[in-house]
Amino acid sequence: MPIFAAVLVGCSSNDNLAEQYRDGNAKGYISGDFQVVEIAEADRGEPVTFDGTTETGERVTSDGFRGGILVVNFWYAACGPCIVEAPLLEEVWQDYQGEDVEFLGVNTYDQPATALSFARDNNITYPSVIDVNNGKVKLAFAEVTPIQATPTTLVLDREGRVAARIIGQLASASILSTLVADTLGESP
Repeated sequence: MPIFAAVLVGCSSNDNLAEQYRDGNAKGYISGDFQVVEIAEADRGEPVTFDGTTETGERVTSDGFRGGILVVNFWYAACGPCIVEAPLLEEVWQDYQGEDVEFLGVNTYDQPATALSFARDNNITYPSVIDVNNGKVKLAFAEVTPIQATPTTLVLDREGRVAARIIGQLASASILSTLVADTLGESP
């Protein structure tokens, strides 16, 4: 009996996820504290190099986005904050149609059918890489910037370097729109 009691004590840490579970709030994701980080041009790291396959089977590579601004959003369908921020991302994507801005989702958990269903249900019109099988796209980004939570949204400059990072759920479309406008306004 004392062994059992010791095991229970060992499980009663102050870990955030354990606390969520004890409170009946097992969200199934690691929530990030909302943070926005802008990175000065001189302080940006190396360009991110990646390749992957979208939910429709199209191959995408980092080279295909060079020369323009790329917004990358890490998400998955059952992530509550991802669902909430989806219309905000789409709003900014629509606002920048016709400009030198692209959007790309990176789905870290779902297979193509689930990602396509999410896009249809949430009126998302930009593509997403399906990264659950090998994680190589997320790893490529993690080599140059922290991917601490889902969702995380990155703004890449014309050279493919991370210019801004939003950790956690996007609070408003205007925040992302400002980051995109600032990066778009940089001299090529």
